[in-house]
Amino acid sequence: MQLTPYIIFSGNCEQALNFYAKALGGEIGQISRYGDIPGGDTHGQDPKWIMHTQFTVDGTILFMASDGPTDANDSGMVSLSLNISDIGKTQTIFSALSEGGTVTMPLQDTFWGATFGMLKDKHGIKWMLNCEKKK
Repeated sequence: MQLTPYIIFSGNCEQALNFYAKALGGEIGQISRYGDIPGGDTHGQDPKWIMHTQFTVDGTILFMASDGPTDANDSGMVSLSLNISDIGKTQTIFSALSEGGTVTMPLQDTFWGATFGMLKDKHGIKWMLNCEKKK
């Protein structure tokens, strides 16, 4: 199991990443934009905004990042992203974390080849769980 910080920006993710790349000597990973979603449904986000990327330093992922979606009443811009290799364990952890909390995206198969879901736990911490499908 690996815990990775996930930073949510409000339309300035790319600018922030370029700043971090210069400041930290890191590299921006492959960028997926909301406009890349099959079927053209951008979930209300600007199609040019970054839906997902990762930032690495010396070959190690330092954090993941995207533009939105953000909750206007939520001052927290960070989600904890758990990458789990076993689907059963993913389902168990998702269920346990969501108890007393709010599921913002149920666990579901995604177009990037993983099972993915998001929630805010009863303590207000936002979680993203990702389980890559075996090839």
